[in-house]
Amino acid sequence: MTFLPAVDRAAFAVALADRLRERGVAVGLTATQDLVRALDAVPPASRTALYWTARITLVRDHADLARFDEVFDAVFGQAVLPAPDRGDPSAPPTRDARTATPVNGHDSPGGLPWVTLPPAATHTEHQEALEATVPDRLPSDLAGVVDTPFEQLGAQEAELLGRWLESALREWPVRRSRRHAVRPGGHRVAVRETAARARRTGWEPVRLVRTGPVDRPRRVVVLCDVSRSMQAQAQAYLHLMRALTLGAHAEAFAFATSLTRLTPALTHRSVRQALAEATDRVTDRFGGTRIAHCLTTLLASHHGGSLRGAVVLIASDGWDGDPAEHLAAAMARLRRRAHMVVWLNPRAGMPGFVPRTSTMAAALPYVDLLLPAGTFGALLRVPAEVARHARRRP
Repeated sequence: MTFLPAVDRAAFAVALADRLRERGVAVGLTATQDLVRALDAVPPASRTALYWTARITLVRDHADLARFDEVFDAVFGQAVLPAPDRGDPSAPPTRDARTATPVNGHDSPGGLPWVTLPPAATHTEHQEALEATVPDRLPSDLAGVVDTPFEQLGAQEAELLGRWLESALREWPVRRSRRHAVRPGGHRVAVRETAARARRTGWEPVRLVRTGPVDRPRRVVVLCDVSRSMQAQAQAYLHLMRALTLGAHAEAFAFATSLTRLTPALTHRSVRQALAEATDRVTDRFGGTRIAHCLTTLLASHHGGSLRGAVVLIASDGWDGDPAEHLAAAMARLRRRAHMVVWLNPRAGMPGFVPRTSTMAAALPYVDLLLPAGTFGALLRVPAEVARHARRRP
């Protein structure tokens, strides 16, 4: 037995939607169609079922619930008290002296929860209620320390931001590989794919299948300064090296007075174990700095081949114990071999920064991009800046 026998459901839905629009409720054609389909699928057996069917299909905004209740009450009877939980249609109804009586014996004993919003209150009462029930929106622990300098971060905060950094590496420069794949704008015709498609058109190649080269992420090489002047940034840069090692298959090196390869250590699944193993491998940390000597060692080693066509990131403040001309010569060799050289300087983000040291000034002519790297927020912007600069290059 249905609540609306012998009633044109489409006409009923259109009329109800029209009344709701007159009251200011935004009801579109899709919502009206959803109501018609719902009434056809499960004909409502009571006012309660009809109320919830119409409300779920027609109301999209919580602020329109009161006007919907007014329209429904004007059509089907007097308003009643709300149910115990106004947002749960399955909650048991309550009995009250003002509960509406059943219509044609089809309604539920407790009536319908017409009033889904609290009664109107004055501005002062409403403001006090909001202050008592709505909690303050405070920034999360992660967003609160993302722009905090490294020296002011604890180990737990650095680990948390390091995990965020690993999940944020989504954009990186790409290179054209020798492999080809099907691509609509390709310049080559795939003979085998075209012939296979021609079988369906009487062996007439109506449509040519084209292929184009497959883009691959560029190789990444990261060199991190772990000398005494970089003691505050060393832990955070290890998180950057680990993120690039896992996300971009980078080769990671640490240098102070000698060069240490950290790629195997940073690929450990546990963050703490990876950082601890990497720290143990670096025996010359927090000492002097010989950037030119370490770059020359890398260029002459069997790992120097990984620099060809790679994006090289050097994280250092530029203080070097070697002569400036030695660093310039090493940077010139590195620049000829690499695709792009990016220098991350923790002091570059300070107001009025000028590279006054002789070694930093000697390295700058061979650097494609100088980026600040004094906070985790700056490190998060490094991949996007590198990718943007790579797209601008001819």
